[in-house]
Amino acid sequence: MTRKLPLLPTSLVGSYPQPEWLIDRKRLAGRFPPRVRARELWRVAPEFLDQAQDDATLLAIRAQERAGLDIVTDGEMRRESYSNRFATALDGVDIDNPGSALDRSGHPNPVPRVVGRIRRRHAVETRDVQFLRANTDRVIKITVPGPFTMAQQAQNDFYEDEAEMAMDYAAAVNEEIRDLFAAGA
Repeated sequence: MTRKLPLLPTSLVGSYPQPEWLIDRKRLAGRFPPRVRARELWRVAPEFLDQAQDDATLLAIRAQERAGLDIVTDGEMRRESYSNRFATALDGVDIDNPGSALDRSGHPNPVPRVVGRIRRRHAVETRDVQFLRANTDRVIKITVPGPFTMAQQAQNDFYEDEAEMAMDYAAAVNEEIRDLFAAGA
């Protein structure tokens, strides 16, 4: 059972700092946020990564509860950046051969390369919501990147119309959000 929210509920905005034992924060800070998967940033072996991310998520949940926040997040412990985990889990994206786009400094940065119609092949963050829901009695939320953000952070090698690409991203986000609400967000 979740708690009733006060008139002005408090919540974490942005991601909670990932522990040094989980991710190489110095390497992460020394670059622009990755737009493609950056598995080399994780300090934990792949076979133990899910458990380590669960442990880090529990630490983030408990810290938010101790701080008295009304709405709790997972802290985004499973991501190298805000958008890359979801954006690279979609059909139509070639994750083995990334594209390139200029970052804020004008330098090329690897980005998802769209090579086919964008479709969500499976739920990406449902397990995250289920884990969060199972570990707090507070109201919960989770972040999902928006379609405009993902369209701007991709190299389009498929769509003739950028708006059509953004609409397919929007459909994928809509499906994900419906599943997240069904999972307890």
